[in-house]
Amino acid sequence: MGIACSIMQQLLQMQALQLTILVGTMTGTAQLVAQELELTLEDADTVVKVLPMDGLDASIFSSDRLFLICSSTYGQGDVPDNAKTLYESLRSARPELSRVRYGVFALGDRTYAETFCNGGRRFDAVLSELGAKRIGDVHLHDASAGTMPEEVAVGWAPGWLALCRAQLREAA
Repeated sequence: MGIACSIMQQLLQMQALQLTILVGTMTGTAQLVAQELELTLEDADTVVKVLPMDGLDASIFSSDRLFLICSSTYGQGDVPDNAKTLYESLRSARPELSRVRYGVFALGDRTYAETFCNGGRRFDAVLSELGAKRIGDVHLHDASAGTMPEEVAVGWAPGWLALCRAQLREAA
């Protein structure tokens, strides 16, 4: 019975949606958001993997998965330090990403109007430029709004995932 259950779990995972959440963070807030998203979205139909962007390069997008960029903004509208290698790798290697599907949950502070959520927006711009297809709008979380980003993300994510499923079914 144990082997049969194991095989059934493997079959379910083979058909499950594979979601990788890539985390760009300086203070850990985006990591907390990603962990809450993992707990919210992981089920029999969705396998979620959270990966900090530390040391990643453009090759991460060679896998056939759905991606969610969860990134804060740092300094003068830059991507966080742990995301710089990945961001620069995308800009320099310029891989063809037409098979990549992604979403963005960007964190920022509207007090800095000119650079609000630019970390996530920069990833959106480069991925789009390389042919990746964004699903849904970029979600812009405002730290000065008085809402907890992880709570907002948990409320936003199921609708985004449903949109992903619908668009992926249409594309199949």
